Amino acid sequence: MSCGIAHMSAYRLQQLKGHILPGNKITAMAGPSPLTTHVLNTAMGVPGANMGLSLYRQDPSTSTWSLITTGITNADGRCPGLITTQMFTSGVYRLHFETAQYWESMGETCFYPYVEIVFTTNDPGKKYHVPLLLSRFSYSTYRGS
Repeated sequence: MSCGIAHMSAYRLQQLKGHILPGNKITAMAGPSPLTTHVLNTAMGVPGANMGLSLYRQDPSTSTWSLITTGITNADGRCPGLITTQMFTSGVYRLHFETAQYWESMGETCFYPYVEIVFTTNDPGKKYHVPLLLSRFSYSTYRGS
């Protein structure tokens, strides 16, 4: 049984939106992003390549989420250029990873159709690294350096 069919459809719509509205798509930046992520497939001991992800920021007055960008991890499991230094402010952010589509692309099923990591940034002048360690039935994260 495939996990996350509804989320796959939502992911496909999000990807289409990213192509229609290129302002929400990750593009090359002049400098390094103050926010980075790295997906590692711990079950196979390889980077989590070609995984769709989205970055959101929470509005502090309404608690609603605004999409900042979408992207796909590279061959090393990283997604460079998540956010510019100018756009990165103190606040609550959410990284949404499309894990069902990732596992299905390898002919596997998974328990978690997606993973969302919500975190707070208090000092936008610092670098924030939010890795995702992933297997078909578990995941973990931490604030890296």
